[in-house]
Parts: sequence; structure tokens; C-alpha cells
Amino acid sequence: MVVSKRPNFLLIVADDLGFSDVGAFGGEIQTPNIDSLADSGVRMTDFHTASMCSPTRSMLLSGTDNHIAGLGQMEFWGRGRDPPVPWSKLPGYEGYLNFRVAALPEILQDAGYYTTMAGKWHLGLTPERSPHARGFDRSFALLPGGSSHYAYEPKKPDGTPVFAHWASLYYEDDKKVEAKDFPDSFYSSDHFSTRLIDFLEEREASKELKEKPFFAFLPFTAPHWPLQAPEANVKKYKGVYDEGPDVLRQSRLRRQVELGILSENVESHPVEAETKEWDDMSAEEKEYSAKTMEVFAGMVDRMDENIGRVLDKIKAAGEWDNTFVLFMSDNGAEGAIVEAIPMTGDIIKKSIDKSYNNDVQNLGNYDSFCWYGPRWAQAATAPSRMHKGFVTEGGIRCPAIVQYPPFLQASKAKGITESFTTVMDILPTILDLAGISHPGATFRGREVVPVKGRSWISHLSGHSPRVHDQDYITGWELFFHQAIRRGDWKAVFIPKPKGPEKWQLYNMEKDPGEVHDLADQEPEMLNELIKYWMAYVAEFGVFLREELEEGYVLPKGP
Repeated sequence: MVVSKRPNFLLIVADDLGFSDVGAFGGEIQTPNIDSLADSGVRMTDFHTASMCSPTRSMLLSGTDNHIAGLGQMEFWGRGRDPPVPWSKLPGYEGYLNFRVAALPEILQDAGYYTTMAGKWHLGLTPERSPHARGFDRSFALLPGGSSHYAYEPKKPDGTPVFAHWASLYYEDDKKVEAKDFPDSFYSSDHFSTRLIDFLEEREASKELKEKPFFAFLPFTAPHWPLQAPEANVKKYKGVYDEGPDVLRQSRLRRQVELGILSENVESHPVEAETKEWDDMSAEEKEYSAKTMEVFAGMVDRMDENIGRVLDKIKAAGEWDNTFVLFMSDNGAEGAIVEAIPMTGDIIKKSIDKSYNNDVQNLGNYDSFCWYGPRWAQAATAPSRMHKGFVTEGGIRCPAIVQYPPFLQASKAKGITESFTTVMDILPTILDLAGISHPGATFRGREVVPVKGRSWISHLSGHSPRVHDQDYITGWELFFHQAIRRGDWKAVFIPKPKGPEKWQLYNMEKDPGEVHDLADQEPEMLNELIKYWMAYVAEFGVFLREELEEGYVLPKGP
């Protein structure tokens, strides 16, 4: 591989995008710009994240496990409880990207890169934990996990937000910016892309900065609820989903087989949902449900349009051939019924009913607030089991696309790699390609941990058949949902009421849908994996439910 200068990087993250939502992974949503990356790049069909967004982001920017990087649990889970939750003071459970890790933008910044981002941060809510404080030269960031895509905030008579839990909190660099000062045309995907383009243009206009390669991070909030999108995008999908989620699920599965993403004999996990079956719904309920999916599709459609704007900017600047692009989702599709979300669901539902217009004709507009539920989510995660919030494949197996001309042609067999990969691999991949060493045990005057991930470069350039060794071991844990994988074998523990509250065992090569529990047939393998699980717990400081004091009442998880 010969590259005349250090590469640029564009890292695009979609929020709660399902495995088959984009065209390149089997979807019917119009995503020509994302698909173009796949056409000239490589689709990664066995790429894994954490089961929810901020843990994934901590792993992405640190190269190590979320329990080391500060997101051992979601920041909101147990917030404000008295007494505090038992894990709240443990290292790795800070609820923000901690300083035991050297963050990717910090490393690149010190190595002479121009570092910039626009989008969702969700790795700290204070100035000292903001993107600006963690290595970004220029940033425009939504600090929490989400908000209205139109920055619409109904107010109480005293001027405070009705929906305080989901109020906007934006920072540009180290300064807070107020949503009331945004342009009337503000829409999250549009504005994030515009600001990133602005920052890239600032680089172009500066003789000094233009000499630097860039690292550009574009983490959208789309298509995270509330489902909202411009009417022009939503209209494209009118009537497309009138046959319901089961029909959509089957059509996407067929398309994935046609694309070579799935084998023809793959067995899909049955849908698990407490909501009504499509055939049991009234005509009005079907109309409402289909409209939520139309709005979701409109969000993905609009996101793709904005990705196209950013790609065009890089091409117009003459930087395309030297820019490594990665597109990914941060976890599986969101299947939650929002009013049932632990700790916050009741607050959300009361605020919605009082302050938003969710008539079917108004869904998707700035003053609506809706979601689409577990059946549409599992149309997107199929053939995998469940969705976001679960450490089954439906929650952690996500679409990813890599595009970089200098080395991808060597490995473009069908434009697909089935090699097992994780979000922790991204940091070492970028450092490898940039020719930058991880700083080791000390960085910026503090002690830092090593990375767990492994570079993709040897595999993507055609020199290695896989990224990780065949017996590679990795684990997942969130809300006491547990999983451990060694090679093709995976053990999963899902607490009640969503799971059996016992270890289950699956062969991922033969049963990617996690349909057939082999725990009784293969007890020795299960016992071996449980030993690996306990080693994972010890290595990464995972707090187990067994450590709770007798009588302690947990906040409810997924």
C-alpha cells in the first residue's frame, strides 16, 4: 500500500439504525449515498457494538471495554436515587468517558490532525467532559442522548421546559449554545452536517490547518426517537408499510439472501413483543403504526441526503482518494415502548400527552413525539434475536461499511467480509492507518489503559483471513444482561421478565438467529464459557447482581 500522505478520516455513526435499514444491507429505504460507500467499499456483516448508545461510543473512542472507559452502566440508570446505586462510585461506572483512557481525538490531535465533530456526544454533560475537552479542535455537540430533532421545547408558564429530562443541551467548542438561537430551519441531521462542513471549510481556508490531515466525526441523532422528519422525506414512504412489520421482515430477509449477506437456509429468531400482532389491530391502529415507520424511513432518508452533502464536500476539496470513511450504527434498532422505559417512562408519557400533537396526520412534525415499537425494530434486526438493550445479536450486531481506495480493492470479494469485528477495533484501525502508536501507559500526564481492539488493516488489505483469532474471547454486559463469546460459541444470560434468567448457549456459525439453546446438549462448552465470563468480569471490573446487598431494590432495566 502506497499513500503519499497521512489519510483523512470520516467516521459516521447513525443512532439506533437497524441492521437492514439501509439499501446495502437489504432495506427498501432510499440510501444511495450510504449504498455508494458499500458499492466501492466493504460491508462488515459480523460487526458488534454494545447494546446501547453511550457504552458503544465509549468503546469506539477508547478502543477498550465500556466498563473500563466509564460507561459500565448508562448514566441515567439510578440517577438521583437515595441511597446511591452500589456501582455508582466504581471505576468504569462514572457515566462519562473517563480519563483512564486516551480518547481517539486526543491522540490524533497530539499527532498533528485537525479534529472536528458535529452531532451527538452522550459521553459527558459538563464542559470538562465535552468534545472540546477530549481532543476536538472544533465541535458542535448535543451532549445528552437525544432531544427533539427540531429543538422544539414546550415551556411551562415559568419558562422552564415541560420535558426537562429531554431538553436540549448543545455546546459549540467550550461554550453552551441555546436552542432558541438556532435558525428556524433547524433539523438535527441538516444542522450537524452543515456545521461539520463549516469546520472542514475552516480548515481549507487556513494555510496552516490545510497542511494537517483531518479526523471528522459525524454522529447523528437520527433515527433515534422522537421519530421526526421533514414532510418531503416522509411522503416518499406513504403506503410502503401498510402490510405491517411481518411482511417487511420477510422482504428484507429475502433481500439479504440476494445480496449475499445471509445464507439461504438461515433460521430467524421468532419476534418477541408484548404489543398487538398486526392482524389483531384495528384499521386506525394499523394506520398509526404504519405512519410511525414512514417517519422513521424519512429520518433515514434525510440522514442519507446529508451524508451525501459531506461526501460531496470532501470530493470537491480533492481529498476523497485519501479519506478513510466508516459508516456504522451504534446498536441495534430501538424496540422500546417509550412510556415503559425504566425510571423515565412515566415522566416522558405525561409530558407527551400534555404538550405534543400525536394525531396520525401530524406524526413526524416538530410538535409530535412518537416511536415505532418492538415489531418494526425486529423487522430490521432479523434474523437476529431482539433489539437494542439486549446482548443478543439483535442488540449488538450492527451494519458497518468501510470505504478507502488505497487498500480495499485487494479484499473486495463480493464487497463483504464476514469476519467477526467489534467497535473497539476502530481506534487501533485508525491509528494503524495513520502510522500513530498508542501512547502506552501514560498520556497527557495521566495513567491510561491499553486498548483491547485490533486493527482491521491486515484483513481489509487482503493479508489476513480474519481480524481476530478464531478463538477470540469477548464479553458484553449492561443492565445485568450478560454475554460471552469464544469463537463461534456464545453464552447469553437475560434476566427476567424478558429472559429465562439462566445461561443459554448458541453456536453462532450454525445458528446466527440464536434460536436453538444448546445449554443442555453441550454442558461442558457452557461451563467453559462461564469460566471465560468470570475472567471477563475480573479483567474489566464488571459489577454483578450477586454483589447487591440483601434487600436492595434495583431500578428496573430493559
